[in-house]
Amino acid sequence: MTELETMHRARILVHMKTEQFTIQNIPSVLYGGRCENLFLYIHGKMGRKEEAAHLAEIVCPMGYQVLSIDLPGHGKRTAEMERFVPWEVVPELRAVYDYAREYWNRVSLYANSIGAYFSLLAFWDANLEKSLFVSPILDMEKLIHDMMGWAGVSREQLRQAGEIPTAFGETLSWKYLTYAEGNPITRWDSPTAILYAGKDHLTARETVDAFAKRFGCTVTVMENGEHWFHTEEQMAALDAWLRKEI
Repeated sequence: MTELETMHRARILVHMKTEQFTIQNIPSVLYGGRCENLFLYIHGKMGRKEEAAHLAEIVCPMGYQVLSIDLPGHGKRTAEMERFVPWEVVPELRAVYDYAREYWNRVSLYANSIGAYFSLLAFWDANLEKSLFVSPILDMEKLIHDMMGWAGVSREQLRQAGEIPTAFGETLSWKYLTYAEGNPITRWDSPTAILYAGKDHLTARETVDAFAKRFGCTVTVMENGEHWFHTEEQMAALDAWLRKEI
């Protein structure tokens, strides 16, 4: 991004209407002036609601507002990390979606990483205009099995222990595994575009391709991308993809 583009974005953010409030005690932020179109932004692990400002810079001038929330354990909810699990998050997302449907005629979705997995569980029957997934986790059961393999943990070991910390920073959970197995993604009706990183270490290309074929999604691949889009080159690719898909 050039210095001129950076200054232009800064001016947009300064003048963009921003409102912070809560939805059923969930910290929330809304970007943009009143209109009928909304993007619901769901962040990933280590994210927070304010990162939706980047999306707002692009879509608000196109006639959208952006609503973003802090998921448990993130942003203003850092004391709630133990609740950053689907059986806790999904009911919250349903409540936020119900709130959105009260005030906006057309609701779309932007979800990143594990935020996409939570969204697949929460919004499978929602009336979404479109969905944009960035580096999405699409098959949690497979990911947990992959992590068990990386850690050298068997199914029986995990069942007996309940939870097993790993050297790569994740805690394997028997409850999480059985939840993923018992709640497979079998329906997804929203027209969906996926931005996938060629160097994504969490979701394999074949997983993305299989999901896209099953549910009629479009897939754009940034071969030099990583699971976390953060470099100047990666962010430029993300911005170009957003403008193409919206």
